[in-house]
Amino acid sequence: MRWAEVWPRLRRWLSPGYVLRRLRQNWLPKLLALALATVLWFLSTEGERATVEQSYDVPITVRDTTGGTERRAVSGLTPQSVRVTLSGRPERLRELRGTNIEAVLDVTGEGEGSFNRPVTVVPPPSTTLSRVLPERAEGFVDTEVSRPFGVVVSVAAPPENALLRYVATPAEVTVSGTGRVLGTVERVVTSPVGLSPGEEASVNLLALDAQGQPVGDVRLQPSRVTVLRGDSGDLPVKSVRVRLAPPPPGWRVRSAQLEPAVVRVIALPGLLARLQEVVGETEYREGNYAAPVRLNLPAGAQALEEVQVRLQVERAP
Repeated sequence: MRWAEVWPRLRRWLSPGYVLRRLRQNWLPKLLALALATVLWFLSTEGERATVEQSYDVPITVRDTTGGTERRAVSGLTPQSVRVTLSGRPERLRELRGTNIEAVLDVTGEGEGSFNRPVTVVPPPSTTLSRVLPERAEGFVDTEVSRPFGVVVSVAAPPENALLRYVATPAEVTVSGTGRVLGTVERVVTSPVGLSPGEEASVNLLALDAQGQPVGDVRLQPSRVTVLRGDSGDLPVKSVRVRLAPPPPGWRVRSAQLEPAVVRVIALPGLLARLQEVVGETEYREGNYAAPVRLNLPAGAQALEEVQVRLQVERAP
């Protein structure tokens, strides 16, 4: 089509009067079509325009770039994670996990002792940080020290008629942590093992305090050991009850608690069959105290545990 034919038609649309007349023609269908197109556009783009919020549990990462010759460590961190709320598009938030978000507690330049510092959260791309709860964390900065500990093998439900022998390799490990926390470690034990004679297994280690509770904020090197059961099988062992002998004249026992109240005894099978209990003796004095117990065992028998007794003794009238 030549320009001479196109220009007259185009010129008509440049006339406001012509455009107004065309708009007035069939205005109701045109209005309905515009409304329908607007609704369809709104529905199709709703997901792109929506902004929602979602919360994540994020572990706190401690950062310390303080220079110096001594190694530093943080213990007693409270809390160890924060609740981070992000806003963004639903499909983006569904992709995220707590491990994708970084919550940093920077203790650079903090002196030894307790601290209370803000937690910094950098939101992932295409998200906005709404809030962090709590906003601060506290803990303790101390010099890191190390100590060697022998490994104690923990046995799961040992049979009473067996004398088991386990060997841990290595027999000694190094525990590292702050001096304040490391001072609470009493022993290092393995997770409970149950092995057949000659069998070995690799097991985890755990640092315990005086009450037998796990101690956190410490590192074990190595964190696992190999445990070998070195005995050949069941031995003539029997568990028997311990009975405390009566006190001599002039003393009265208000309370007595044996620890343990049952001991394992090793002896010849015939002797073990006749042995039903073991009588123990101790020294008596006035007051509340703990004392060792001497076990009266027949010749050829030997107890595998030492016994103590907690006594409350008074003079008899």
